[in-house]
Amino acid sequence: RYSLFYNHLKNIEESEGGLDKFTKSYKTFGVNQLADGGIYCKEWAPGAEAVFLAGDFNGWNPFSHPYKKLEFGKWELFIPPEDGLSPVPHGSKLKVVIRAQNGALLYRISPWARYVVRDEDKVNYDWVHWNPPQSYIHKNPSPKRLKSLRIYESHVGIASPEGKVASYKNFTYNVLPRIKDLGYNCVQLMAIMEHAYYASFGYQITSFFAASSRYGTPDDLKEMIDVAHSMGITVLLDVVHSHASKNSEDGLNQFDGTDSCFFHSGYRGNHQLWDSRLFDYANWEVLRFLLSNLRMWIEDYRFDGFRFDGVTSMLYHHHGIGTGFSGDYNEYFGLHVDEDALCYLMLANHMINTLHPECITIAEDVSGMPALCRPVAEGGGGFDYRLAMAIPDKWIQIIKELKDEDWNMGNIVHTLTNRRHEEKYIAYAESHDQALVGDKTLAFRLMDAEMYTNMSVLMPLTPVIDRGIQLHKMIRLITHALGGESYLNFMGNEFGHPEWLDFPRIGNNESYHYARRQFNLTEDDLLRYKFLNAFDRDMNRLEERFGWLASPQAYVSEKHESNKVIAFERAGLIFIFNFHPYQSYVDYRVVAFKYKILLDSDAGEYGGHQRLDHNTEYFSEEYPHNYRPNSIMV
Repeated sequence: RYSLFYNHLKNIEESEGGLDKFTKSYKTFGVNQLADGGIYCKEWAPGAEAVFLAGDFNGWNPFSHPYKKLEFGKWELFIPPEDGLSPVPHGSKLKVVIRAQNGALLYRISPWARYVVRDEDKVNYDWVHWNPPQSYIHKNPSPKRLKSLRIYESHVGIASPEGKVASYKNFTYNVLPRIKDLGYNCVQLMAIMEHAYYASFGYQITSFFAASSRYGTPDDLKEMIDVAHSMGITVLLDVVHSHASKNSEDGLNQFDGTDSCFFHSGYRGNHQLWDSRLFDYANWEVLRFLLSNLRMWIEDYRFDGFRFDGVTSMLYHHHGIGTGFSGDYNEYFGLHVDEDALCYLMLANHMINTLHPECITIAEDVSGMPALCRPVAEGGGGFDYRLAMAIPDKWIQIIKELKDEDWNMGNIVHTLTNRRHEEKYIAYAESHDQALVGDKTLAFRLMDAEMYTNMSVLMPLTPVIDRGIQLHKMIRLITHALGGESYLNFMGNEFGHPEWLDFPRIGNNESYHYARRQFNLTEDDLLRYKFLNAFDRDMNRLEERFGWLASPQAYVSEKHESNKVIAFERAGLIFIFNFHPYQSYVDYRVVAFKYKILLDSDAGEYGGHQRLDHNTEYFSEEYPHNYRPNSIMV
């Protein structure tokens, strides 16, 4: 694998003048404004017989501005300035006109288009030339690389209690302060790359270089990232390079009239479950396109890194479909591995680490591919973190299938610690996957219909709500403290957001009712959501103070099955969890030296029963317990 990567890198150096020049292609491909006012256009369309540019600027004449054919399937066009002004004004609508091999004229959006919009009365998106007289100027430096990463997974469009598509401006001024107050130091933005179908959650990309216009302009997004940086918040982009939308009128599919431009042709070029196109990662121009795409998001918008979606699908020719992963090494090495895709990921991480070493990359891989988060120089994938995707599945299984008295402490600890500790994992109890329609969040699984009737503090605390609130806090804290080297939460889940997430579509009469986040619930002092919100905030603030995510792995001193107690040490803290459904303990011996309570899920401000005295200091005895010389009674 390293040999394949090295050969690609060597070829880039010899034929393209180096990685820096190769990945700057986003500044030359597409339609670009020159300093003298002229326009330079460049496209890759190897299957085209001829290429033209049409738009508002030439009265939509499809033949007046032909491109010149270059070698290797490239085409270029230079349009001189008119009286020192650009011949293509800012805001002009454009199309690349392709004469296909069968003679048909195809009106396409450039794969490199920076801004596309859809009029309300139209189905397809239009390409709009984005070249404002004054672009947004970033004022704040990017935050330094974080040791402890606490990620708030977010979607701009649903980030409002109102039933509508929310804006970048709303996120900037209403949501970022909330994220900061909750103690998260990183926001991961979904659905930013333009996608024609809103209900795809941003995972069916149509324009890879365009920030979604449904939330506002490119400058609005730049301002949002700049304001986040001013708060010390790192901003990651959920990047989708694993597949692309099948749209051809306003997407990448069949750009030059063939099914092999950017993608594998035939069966290999289609994902049978996602109904989308699959990139040909062995193609030189595909590498240019994808690597340049990453660099554009970093340098133009100032993103601080990426969460790569669908990595499992990229890594294997079977795309993970109908395949289970047990951890056997034969599952990760062999002809079923797509070495070209893996080499692309290595190149992407190498480029990012070389040109922007402060950036962070995360792999969404369910298979557990070994060394994916080791340096490329070691033959690894080069990612900084990978998602611990087994953890949320385990919590769902436990809550769905087991009675409280049957919870297995050893199995919980095993799931939370079963990782290669030389690779960094992002732990999470739930993400956007569990919030989507057809699934349930932890809060909804725990409290279900009673969330509609019994979350008021004016109502008696029912057993269902009591159990749900306490377990919600305990599950998130033990995942945060034991499950990895970073932590992630999907927006709204921190306070047990009621109901599911469903985007407007034909199946729900295009309703926005479930495509929103009801942040207002935490601001109502009469609702119990405030307790969960406060606990999540203080949990993050405690991690900020002690840094357990950046500390070595925890030492688990106790996982007692009959008592349902788990105890472990990390970052100089003692974590003690009592998962027993009805048994509390007096004078319970645990390994420790001296301690004072710092965070207590039973505290009144978190909706607990206030059974512990926070003013008490506990001192240890020289009493050996669980292979430690000292212990205390709690």
